[in-house]
Amino acid sequence: MQWKRPFWLAQNLIERLPSVLKSRRYDLILFQRELVSTLLTLEPYFAGPRILDVDDAIWLHKRGGFAAKLARRCEAVICGNSFSQNYFADLGCKTFLLPTAVDTKRFSPKSDEGTEALVIGWSGSSANLIQLERLEPALAMVLETYKTAKLRVICDRPPNFRNLSAEKVEFIRWSPDVEVAALQDLSVGLMPIEDTDWSRGKCSYKMLTYMACGLPVVVSPVGMNAEVLALGDIGFGARSHAEWTEGLDTLLADRTLRARMGKTGRKLAIQNFSLDHLSVRLADIFRSVSG
Repeated sequence: MQWKRPFWLAQNLIERLPSVLKSRRYDLILFQRELVSTLLTLEPYFAGPRILDVDDAIWLHKRGGFAAKLARRCEAVICGNSFSQNYFADLGCKTFLLPTAVDTKRFSPKSDEGTEALVIGWSGSSANLIQLERLEPALAMVLETYKTAKLRVICDRPPNFRNLSAEKVEFIRWSPDVEVAALQDLSVGLMPIEDTDWSRGKCSYKMLTYMACGLPVVVSPVGMNAEVLALGDIGFGARSHAEWTEGLDTLLADRTLRARMGKTGRKLAIQNFSLDHLSVRLADIFRSVSG
């Protein structure tokens, strides 16, 4: 209820006060979000230097003005992609580009060759299922061509396709325990996203997990997806149903091509997006800002 909001806000701020007082003991303060949703409250009172870490286009929220206010009160902003970096740089903020890291030791290729089964895979939250469901015409055409192929959906709920038959769709309920194994024996990984500013603020994490598992990809070439695609021969960008169909058909028809692109993607994931690589860069940023 609206009348409760002032009391809820006061309680939250009171609970945060000890953290403000303790901040003087530390060399650096890292904000990964605002203390109270969509509001700037006690953040300026934390002892500096302060860094804001951003991996989404948070300024596009309904009350997204807090993002600029918070960023201007920080000594630096760490941005997960160039789209976010450009926004905060235009505000006059000192920025660092640091992509979202993927654990390439956990997300790794299957140790054996696996089966000959053709499995197209998508992993994500149910909030993004609509992007996969919009691909149904292209997926139906490909699955009709490759009679034994299946679509695997790794999510918190099943997709709602209109025409794809149940025997063509395998649903695996997402959990940390099954995620990696569910990805490892895929043939191709999918990441469709809309061509919007919100999508341009995404950090391509799902695409990177596919690559880390040694999978070729077919993705929407939007924002960081396009930047990752440009790093090497790791798959295909697709905007239209025809391009999605063509990309999937090309990969499913050629196991050697899948293996080569998957190997390249794995190499690029380790070189550019692994925890080992990016943790060193993060430490350098911390040292730079803390002085």
